[in-house]
Amino acid sequence: MTDIDSGSWVRVYRRPAGGPRLFCFPHAGGAASYFYPWSRSLRDVEVLAVQYPGRQDRGAEPFIRSIPELADRIHEALASQLDEPYAFFGHSMGAILAYEVACRIAREGQPGPVHLFASGQRAPSRVKEEELHQATTEELVAEMRTLGGTDPRVLADPHLLELVLPIIRADYAAIESYRHAGAPLLDCAVTALIGDADPNVSLDEAQSWADHTRGRFALRAFPGGHFYLEDCQAGVFDVISTAL
Repeated sequence: MTDIDSGSWVRVYRRPAGGPRLFCFPHAGGAASYFYPWSRSLRDVEVLAVQYPGRQDRGAEPFIRSIPELADRIHEALASQLDEPYAFFGHSMGAILAYEVACRIAREGQPGPVHLFASGQRAPSRVKEEELHQATTEELVAEMRTLGGTDPRVLADPHLLELVLPIIRADYAAIESYRHAGAPLLDCAVTALIGDADPNVSLDEAQSWADHTRGRFALRAFPGGHFYLEDCQAGVFDVISTAL
């Protein structure tokens, strides 16, 4: 792993010569390291991942509980890294952050991503009222079990939960307070990816990503729930590699 010259925001996991860059945005409660295994499979792609404050090696930093503020900070960190062709992949909350950063890049007149992969997330314009960031510990743990993506041993360990739940609450506060403020359409291609049994995102809500771009749009459904991409990695990598 090598940190690029953008402060503490980006981790680089593979740097092949001449390969396109793929900036990956983690889900709520997630960290950059979630995408480390991708670098072993996407061998012709430069895999980079955004590290949000308040987790892993940035654990001493305060959380950011606002999608607009997070997007502003990430945009600032990436500004010097957009001189080569690149794409964005975001899962769940990360898909909204990838979109908002792409919107900021467009407003600044910078070269935009060639492709936006929006995974496990309804379109920005589709609102669902939720207040899970204020839920009890028992309710949050039940939600995390339903969605998957968290080691059951973590959910069963009170000491680990003390470390994990503040991150989850901060990220849920950010995504649950997010409202699409309206933005010019993106010019890049957009692919929405979804698990066909995702309890949080319907096919119709994922299809609405088409309303946010002038470019080509595709919707890919895989078997599975919110973290379908863990069991369907080969299919997800095929979608990314083919598009790039």
